[in-house]
Amino acid sequence: MSEVLVLVDEIDGEVKKVTFELLTAAREIGEPAAVVVAAPGTAAKVKESLAAYGAAKVYVAESDDVATYLVTPKVDVLANLVGAKSPAAVLIPATAEGKEIAGRLAVRTGSGLLIEAIGVESSGDDVVGVQSIFGGAFTVKAKSTRGTPVVTVRPGGVEAVQAQGAAAEETVEVPAVDAAKATTVTGREPVVGGDRPELTEASIVVSGGRGVGSAEKFEVVEQLADALGAAVGASRAAVDSGYYPAQFQVGQTGKTVSPQLYVALGISGAIQHRAGMQTSKTIVAVNKDAEAPIFEIADFGVVGDLFAVAPQLTGEVTKRKG
Repeated sequence: MSEVLVLVDEIDGEVKKVTFELLTAAREIGEPAAVVVAAPGTAAKVKESLAAYGAAKVYVAESDDVATYLVTPKVDVLANLVGAKSPAAVLIPATAEGKEIAGRLAVRTGSGLLIEAIGVESSGDDVVGVQSIFGGAFTVKAKSTRGTPVVTVRPGGVEAVQAQGAAAEETVEVPAVDAAKATTVTGREPVVGGDRPELTEASIVVSGGRGVGSAEKFEVVEQLADALGAAVGASRAAVDSGYYPAQFQVGQTGKTVSPQLYVALGISGAIQHRAGMQTSKTIVAVNKDAEAPIFEIADFGVVGDLFAVAPQLTGEVTKRKG
């Protein structure tokens, strides 16, 4: 069985959920091999969690250069592994950084690039990327006709499933970076966040739409989210109206989420939004319009004023937690 390289997405030794999703996807087409390109000592922190999701091997590429240069060390390591190991495919998270790494890797190795996949499959000797297009209205399959397929996988597109792997370590070199051809990181500023979980990592998401009415009234969304221990999301209409920051947008042009519970408050359910959350395990919708498209995919729907319904739900959740 051929190896499938999976680029590990981690921060300070904490593996992102999308990595577990990629390892799960990799098992469909071959033997998952996690690639850790990070600062010295990182692999020891992440090995156990990678093994828990089926990593048969862990390529350890550690160097201080990873933090010094933007993207280049990760591309260099992956390109060398593609040449040395001839993997069936390379799976990379479809994040801002991941997309740039994937594009550069495809050019470097003369390979085809499959973007924004929500799954991968084997078809004979070919690796096929499954993609959701036109706001989730159609599902298509694509394959590369040259080189080693480089596939970016959309966070939340695949359900992470545990499966024990050996996680056998193999150390690989991080090539020296030519500073004249690479972008140097001159400083870092940590994201200042609250106590809420990250949107794409959360098991519960509460989102607000245009029906919330204003930035000030978005407090009703935040209060329910805090009672549930959830992340806060927003529809594109809410973001475009200035109700909530763009980094919290859920949808085709925002972030894709697939939590255990998704609560939609004042969201009509346009195709653009549904494309980013319709794989959620349980969907609860509150909207005054009984004909709102969101009710077509909701498991539970309440036709009513969100400002009457949400506070009652917040109060009930808080009471039961107490």
